[in-house]
Amino acid sequence: MTIVVGYVATKEGRAALDRAVAEAKLRTQPLVVINSDRGGSGFTGEHAAEQEQALQGVKDQMAAAGIEVDVRGLVRGKEPAEDLIAVAEETNAELIVIGLRRRTPVGKLILGSNAQRVLLDAPCPVLAVKAES
Repeated sequence: MTIVVGYVATKEGRAALDRAVAEAKLRTQPLVVINSDRGGSGFTGEHAAEQEQALQGVKDQMAAAGIEVDVRGLVRGKEPAEDLIAVAEETNAELIVIGLRRRTPVGKLILGSNAQRVLLDAPCPVLAVKAES
């Protein structure tokens, strides 16, 4: 059993990671950190290097905290929700943690396609975390 967290280097991603760490400690479960990118023309070498640096920071932080962690940077052409759900199924996840961002009034109508898909299709409970303002 694991705890899977979707992570991007934003305040929402940091809030999700912080809560996932707290849950991993509370449940004494290993943590699987997923950074998912669809790739494509916007995924440059510079972008890849930035992501790798951010993920190394996560690894270092988890090592310092004594958390068992598997950090995965995925660039498979899939939506982040697909990657989170697949990894949750693969690792028999007990919980998925995702970050939510503030949305415009129109955006609130659709919540966010990735967040909505994870909430509806996840094989386990999902904890949605908002970043502090």
